[in-house]
Amino acid sequence: MTDVSVTRASDLGGLANPARPLSPIDVGAYDDATLRHFLTLLFRIRFAEEKVGELVERGLAKAPCHLGIGQEAVAVGVSAALNARDRVFGGHRSHSHYLALGGDVYKLLAEVLGKLDGTSRGMGGSMHLYGRELGFYGSVPLVGATIPLAVGAGIAAQMEGQGAVGVCYFGDGATEEGVFHESMNLASAMRLPVLFVCENNLFSSHLDINLRQPSDRIGRYGDAHVVNTRSVDGNDTVAVAKAANELVTHARNGGGPGLLEAVTFRHRGHVGPKEDIDVGVRRRQSDIDAWKRVDPIPRLISALRDANRMTAGEIAQLEQSVRKEIDEAATRAEAAAYPEERALLDLVYIGGASK
Repeated sequence: MTDVSVTRASDLGGLANPARPLSPIDVGAYDDATLRHFLTLLFRIRFAEEKVGELVERGLAKAPCHLGIGQEAVAVGVSAALNARDRVFGGHRSHSHYLALGGDVYKLLAEVLGKLDGTSRGMGGSMHLYGRELGFYGSVPLVGATIPLAVGAGIAAQMEGQGAVGVCYFGDGATEEGVFHESMNLASAMRLPVLFVCENNLFSSHLDINLRQPSDRIGRYGDAHVVNTRSVDGNDTVAVAKAANELVTHARNGGGPGLLEAVTFRHRGHVGPKEDIDVGVRRRQSDIDAWKRVDPIPRLISALRDANRMTAGEIAQLEQSVRKEIDEAATRAEAAAYPEERALLDLVYIGGASK
């Protein structure tokens, strides 16, 4: 069989090549407080997910945990354009989406451990997060399942007329589901305020995108459905934030839906804490190492230092502070209580065992 992942040229203009020359991240459009917030969120998401990986390795997290380490810039950049009136939906890899909106690390880790204080009261695990007070209306593991929910949220927002948007995160694999195209078509036809965010990490589970699709550019689907589309470097927090702001502003003002394709790469495997270098076509250690070269965290740090926006000492202090936050949240979550047995019925049936 021909190895199409090697013979086919990329349609992403170099974004799928981690060895490409990198332009410096342009931080000029944002003030110091915003840039510090970006870096804080990047640290918080990265260290929280590393902690989740540790909990899995220790056997404390029992439910499947999908880590997005390496993809943090997407959620951070998109969330900068959102507010609590918006309705945001995630998928099976949504720790970052919840945290980037201001989600509580303790509640996240408690949920991963099945504790009562978790975001879903310990009944959902890593893939079923919820934070309505933040505008995060939930995540579910079924591929593509929340895409039409965001479209429904867009219909509600359009009827309310208060400028809110519906947002859905999904991977490149979800674009092979019929519901993705049906949702894009309806959103475009009704000019709904919806932002479709594709974290194109070039893999669906273990299978390279070039073995699944005739092009590695997901943005072509936006073109087909007449949707305002941007394809950006998903490891550049500032580039993601700028593109998301353009698309969300367009949608809020009645311009219709947007598709943001953020090209990125997950350092860990499909599920669990290991890097999984024994699967896929471009999943060798050398490829993972190449993508770590464009890791969003050191790239933003370099930009901040080069632009004299933060000193090395300030960055180190911030990192230390966030690590302490994560460690304290994890210790608290491990000591937290599990739901009582009656919760198995209380949370399923009205009244449940409490009657």
